[in-house]
Amino acid sequence: MFSIRKATTDDCLLIRNLASQIWEPTYGSILSREQLDYMFEMMYAPESILNQMDELHHEFFIIYKDGEPSGYLSIETVEKDLYEFQKIYSLPSLHGSGIGRFIIEQGVAYLKTIHPGPFTVELNVNRENPAIGFYKHMGFHEHATRDFHIGNGYYMNDYIMRMEVAN
Repeated sequence: MFSIRKATTDDCLLIRNLASQIWEPTYGSILSREQLDYMFEMMYAPESILNQMDELHHEFFIIYKDGEPSGYLSIETVEKDLYEFQKIYSLPSLHGSGIGRFIIEQGVAYLKTIHPGPFTVELNVNRENPAIGFYKHMGFHEHATRDFHIGNGYYMNDYIMRMEVAN
């Protein structure tokens, strides 16, 4: 059984630990070792997670399977009717178990509690990531293609995927 709870700043190390189990299996066949290491430290150093929570106001959630931490989600308010799922990850051993559907459904359900009308959810997904099919199945569509410079000469080559939500 899956469950979810809102993360606090006390969860920075838990999020980093989960990311350390998820990051390489997710991107190891897409990105170079150097880019993997660079991005991991850029995004998952405890200070970076804390900054995302406190300064950038990303809301993090921890996902559990049978009481064990198994994934995480972060949501950013981009503008009035637009939210971005900044991070949506689960342990690779749970892919195909329904955890991805649970995370997306819970993220949308949370947004419905804080947003009174229709809104859009956006996420970035690497154009080589096989999860694109899953996101399409969940109701997202390819909205745009962008190459993001992330520093140190590295780029993320992403689709910007969107889902319209009626509330």
